[in-house]
Amino acid sequence: MATAGAGVTAGRVLLYGAALALGVLALEWVDYKRMARTRSTDLAVGLVAVGFLALGLFAGWRLFGRQPPRAEGNPAAVATLGISRRQLEVLRTLAAGQTNKEIARTLDVSPNTVKTHVARLYEKLDARRRTDAVVRARALGILP
Repeated sequence: MATAGAGVTAGRVLLYGAALALGVLALEWVDYKRMARTRSTDLAVGLVAVGFLALGLFAGWRLFGRQPPRAEGNPAAVATLGISRRQLEVLRTLAAGQTNKEIARTLDVSPNTVKTHVARLYEKLDARRRTDAVVRARALGILP
């Protein structure tokens, strides 16, 4: 009894498989060569960009990395207005946009204590609202 394809041997299958593999390899090699030619400019531009990035980081570190520490705020204005250390912390958190409850959690005090500090800051900075207090503190150099 004969079957369809009985004349195909294992050797022939391997031969055809090897021929197909060589054909695919040749096509991939051509594609690789084309890509290497067209992408060489991209590679050069990328290397130049990485070089400039490294140069910029180095120059920035050299120019700005070793600045002497600045005194925070305006100590003379803080002393003149009689703003305490804790009130200054509350003022910084006000400038960050935190609510009284958030300030209380951040500084680990009660919300009523925060209200008292805020009220005293309003008096000392001659402000009516949070934004007024922050603007006035920035104008005096107390806040950056």
